[in-house]
Amino acid sequence: MGANAQTSVPTFTAGEILTAANMNISAGTGIPVFATTTARDAAFGGTGEKTLAEGQYAYIENIAGVAATQFYDGAAWQTLSVAPGLVLVSSTTIGSAVSSVTVSSAFSSTYDNYKIIISGGAASVGDNCNLTLGATATGYYQAAIFLSYAGAVSYLGTANGTSFVGAVMQNTNVLYGNWDLLGPNLAQQTNFISTYGYTATTAGGQWRAGYLNNTTQYTAFTITTGSGTLTGGTIRVYGYANS
Repeated sequence: MGANAQTSVPTFTAGEILTAANMNISAGTGIPVFATTTARDAAFGGTGEKTLAEGQYAYIENIAGVAATQFYDGAAWQTLSVAPGLVLVSSTTIGSAVSSVTVSSAFSSTYDNYKIIISGGAASVGDNCNLTLGATATGYYQAAIFLSYAGAVSYLGTANGTSFVGAVMQNTNVLYGNWDLLGPNLAQQTNFISTYGYTATTAGGQWRAGYLNNTTQYTAFTITTGSGTLTGGTIRVYGYANS
């Protein structure tokens, strides 16, 4: 254990005389607050001060204009992340025997970039699902590389298509989709990257990338089957934290 490690968190009764030992243990349970990292560094190791050791926490009011909680890992101060990098925005359950699913209120100004994960469920036939943003049915550009599990490579491209083709692998066993959408709610062209592996021994893995050639700010998207229907599974939309 480090020099600041505790084996108990004390409580005191009314009228109890507090000793220096009691107070030292009690002081160790809180997080000290400092105006700057300079003030933090000056608070440890001097006469009557704690020895800086692994497990020490500190709250800094101003680090480059931002407050932060830090901990000492035995070698250096590390800053705790205030918010997670990925935040769940929405979760949509796919119904029974449907040919399309629209996710409304998926994108907003809260996040610049998003991840879409689709898993579970199954399809009536093996095929690919397509993705459209809003009601737009033109201006989709993309390229794809397919590598079979046997090692064969093939390519395809779409110029000014009606959707992003192959957004989701639809299989009679399971549905899979893994998309990064960059800037769908910004007034700029939306870019995307998609990767997944087919769950069939005679298939392979696929990488796709492209963009939508307009500057529309979108809030919704629709997944549509290439053929057949979908049953079950979940579409989860995550926002990438901007800071």
